[in-house]
Amino acid sequence: MAILRDIRRRIRAVQSTQKITRAMKLVAAAKLRRAQERILEARPYAHKMGELLGNLALRTAAGRHPLLSRREGGRRQIVIITADKGLCGAFNSNVLRRSVEFIRQSAEARLTLVVVGRKARDHYRRRPWSIKSEMVGFFDRLAYSHAVELSTRLIQEYLAEETDEVYLIYNEFRSVAVQRVVREQLLPIVAAPAVAEAPVVDYLYEPSADSILADLLPRHIRTQVYRALMESLAAEYGARMTAMEAATKNAQEMIELLTIQFNKARQERITKELLDIVGGAEALRLAAEA
Repeated sequence: MAILRDIRRRIRAVQSTQKITRAMKLVAAAKLRRAQERILEARPYAHKMGELLGNLALRTAAGRHPLLSRREGGRRQIVIITADKGLCGAFNSNVLRRSVEFIRQSAEARLTLVVVGRKARDHYRRRPWSIKSEMVGFFDRLAYSHAVELSTRLIQEYLAEETDEVYLIYNEFRSVAVQRVVREQLLPIVAAPAVAEAPVVDYLYEPSADSILADLLPRHIRTQVYRALMESLAAEYGARMTAMEAATKNAQEMIELLTIQFNKARQERITKELLDIVGGAEALRLAAEA
């Protein structure tokens, strides 16, 4: 009887867990649709902006604007973007592992970290590397203002020559089941590769190069930061949806296995009781004949 009670209790516990994982999957799927629409709408503009600025950096003298100039100081800042929550498979661990690899490759550089998301913050708080700043608790209400806040801080530190290079590490959304960890250089702005045997000519600026660069370059940085945040958010929802679907399926398999065990235990109990009844009846018959 105790064995049957324990198995029944385990079945109920797994069924409760399955309801939670199924609900989390549905919530992630609903949020993923909105996040996917946002990133698919933002990508063309961000990619075209990156292409334009790459060509601009190729054709413009580095000294014309500080965001185009390269410095050899070796001070490197890494922006690591993770989620605020877990239960999304290897989403966070992949980013953290790639960031640790890049940090170890940058052993000669003077490093500072900017962590976005609670998982990155909690991970690097227990590590010996310096955290310059952190941003947490905003992904559920992600807006362009969050990208402006983060990019403005990065630009100010770069212009103040506190850093010489700025890199982003985040998960890029490819599909519901596929996320790719990306590392890209944000500052200084990387020039597009020159085409062989093609003349490199400068643009014509109206009203002036200084005013256009002063407006266009910070706008580009804000756009790329916003795209990275939206990519990470969509990838998080996709990873959580996939993980919760797998968890729901595993719970169903466990319920079926426990049900089989329960039926076997109940059958053994019934068989034992029948044997006891038959044995008792036989004993009574023998006693009566005697």
